Amino acid sequence: MIKIGNISLGEFPLLLAPMEDVSDPPFRAVCKQNGADLMYTEFISSEGLIRDAAKSVQKLDIFDYERPIGIQIFGNEIESMREAASIVEAAKPDILDINYGCPVNKVACKGAGAGILLDIDKMVAMTAEIVNAVDIPVTVKTRLGWDENTIRIQEVVERLQDVGIQAISIHARTRKQMYKGTANWEYLAEVKRNPRITIPVFGNGDVDSPEKALEYRNKYGVDGIMIGRASIGYPWIFNEIKHYFATGEKLAAPDLEERIRVAKKHLDFSVEWKGEKLGMLEMRRHYTNYFRGIPNFKPYRTELVTSENYDHVLGILEEVGNVYADYEF
Repeated sequence: MIKIGNISLGEFPLLLAPMEDVSDPPFRAVCKQNGADLMYTEFISSEGLIRDAAKSVQKLDIFDYERPIGIQIFGNEIESMREAASIVEAAKPDILDINYGCPVNKVACKGAGAGILLDIDKMVAMTAEIVNAVDIPVTVKTRLGWDENTIRIQEVVERLQDVGIQAISIHARTRKQMYKGTANWEYLAEVKRNPRITIPVFGNGDVDSPEKALEYRNKYGVDGIMIGRASIGYPWIFNEIKHYFATGEKLAAPDLEERIRVAKKHLDFSVEWKGEKLGMLEMRRHYTNYFRGIPNFKPYRTELVTSENYDHVLGILEEVGNVYADYEF
């Protein structure tokens, strides 16, 4: 049984990765309903939280049906991160997660996210301050290193464990790789073979099918798998992996009726949480994956990603259901 603090996550948990502009409450809701065991919010700026910035504060929204749920923060100033950790704890998540992995320039090049991998001592000091500031479990998400010449993941996990983190998720790429090339999970296997490491180690990167999930579980010995991009527009991946683990058989892909049903539910959550204008806008990135594989879908996709009217989108989805009623995925 994998545990973070007193939180039981089952024998081999599947985690939803924190993804900026993706892992909001509407998306988390459909992932939870389709088998995600632990989810994290989008990352939240520590500076935004302590300044009470509306966008940052809104990301603290969590709901009981999501539990266990972690709130993730990022920043490059130790004092700001410590203050933000206390604000997060007041929102009553189950877990506080620290983002030491975001590779985008506006974060990493300011010394936050993956940027802190260039200063391991500061990373450890910041983590210790956060652990000491809160009573809930603290976890970390990070990468292998800044580039292939600065991979010190063994040292990082040991030292972060020593100052009190209770689990770590490792994206098996360097910051330099961004999301390109192949994730190197051999480094994760080395971490798991290290007798000093006793906290759960979750792997992230390139898992996009039940077969690959099983292969990586068996080959690299991680305690669970975190799934990011493969879940966008395809929340069914969590239950598909669980079914494959249990039976050795693949579930049939969701049919068109199921895809439309979940897309509508996702849309409704989004509009309810953010209002029609913003909710419609932020759904656009999901439609392509919900209906990936359908031939000659481009005209419908164009309408879905340009319409600003809720009823119009529902009409498009209904038309898609009628036109492609006999299509098999």
